[in-house]
Amino acid sequence: MALSDMLDSIPTSGIRRLFELAGRYSDALSLGIGEPDFDTPEHIKEYAKEALDAGITHYTPNVGLPILLEAISQKLKRENGIDADPASNIMVTVGGNQAFLLAISTFLRQGDEVIIPSPHFVTHSASVQLAGGVPVEVPCYAEFGYRPRTEDLGKAITPRTRCIIINSPNNPTGSVLGKGDLEEIADLAVDHDLKVISDEVYETLIYDGLRHESIGALNGMESKTITVNSFSKAYAMTGWRLGYVVADKDTISKMAKFQMYLAACPVSFAQYAAAKAINDERSRSHIETMRSEYQRRRDYISSRLDAIDGIEVTKPSGAFYIFPEVVGKDDLEFSESLLKNKHVAVVPGSTFGKAGKGHIRCAYTLPIPALEKAMNRLEDFMRA
Repeated sequence: MALSDMLDSIPTSGIRRLFELAGRYSDALSLGIGEPDFDTPEHIKEYAKEALDAGITHYTPNVGLPILLEAISQKLKRENGIDADPASNIMVTVGGNQAFLLAISTFLRQGDEVIIPSPHFVTHSASVQLAGGVPVEVPCYAEFGYRPRTEDLGKAITPRTRCIIINSPNNPTGSVLGKGDLEEIADLAVDHDLKVISDEVYETLIYDGLRHESIGALNGMESKTITVNSFSKAYAMTGWRLGYVVADKDTISKMAKFQMYLAACPVSFAQYAAAKAINDERSRSHIETMRSEYQRRRDYISSRLDAIDGIEVTKPSGAFYIFPEVVGKDDLEFSESLLKNKHVAVVPGSTFGKAGKGHIRCAYTLPIPALEKAMNRLEDFMRA
């Protein structure tokens, strides 16, 4: 199938659609786009200016600036327990989204299957389709905290299965996988000789004393895991478009080849700023400030939604999303009606796969006074 045919078969993101519709209303409150409302910290901006003044405005190697690769390697060992050679196991990408298509394209062939726990982030299935593969959704359930069950994943494996994509903390549900969950998934991958792509973009936004675990740090998973991460959420750098991938040497080599013909390299001075930011103590202070504030908002929006008749809530453990079920309602019709009548934008759950039907995703990336207004409007809408 030609790439143009694949593009025709992939629907436009429901997230962007609601975002554009919300722009019609001057008083709209958007709980749709997953973007930190914090500005990029000043010290990171200063590092970018420093790079510009130093003339770091030229092409970089396809895999990224050496100083950034080294900084990422140090961070991975310190925070994730992953040993990655900066010269062969790491690549910088144009955001986390690009990383998925580049990574999947290194091993997937036409008709190969990729297991994706659902609800799932829209990029996961779209990347599989663009690479010629077939996404296989495995539903996750509220009663299990939206964590995938190993027995369900196992039943979905066929001779065509090549990979499992996991996402913790999860977008859109906010679920967090513990070490035990990851060990079971790792055993499945080893037994069936599967790769695992682990989306860890929200790793710094975890609550209630839980900690982030990386499947790539488990024994036997070094060569089977492709870890995807980004500077967008942790450092409030969404517009800087910087992500990175950790994988075996062969995967990185093929990704670099793809990068050469796709974008050449990420922005040079943004890479320099990120390299400096990783080891700056002010970055860690900024991350904790954001995490603490999002936990406060999580607690507020959870309690408000839980008190509304007709809405069932599973309290998220990470990210900055909550994924309530709107009982007995069509999520698409509900979201459009809520926007038109109360000017509150949420994302229909079906945007995130079949298991998302009947739900809505709310991003608590607004200050609490704005969240209060949004919840008041939602409550009025549900009463009506």
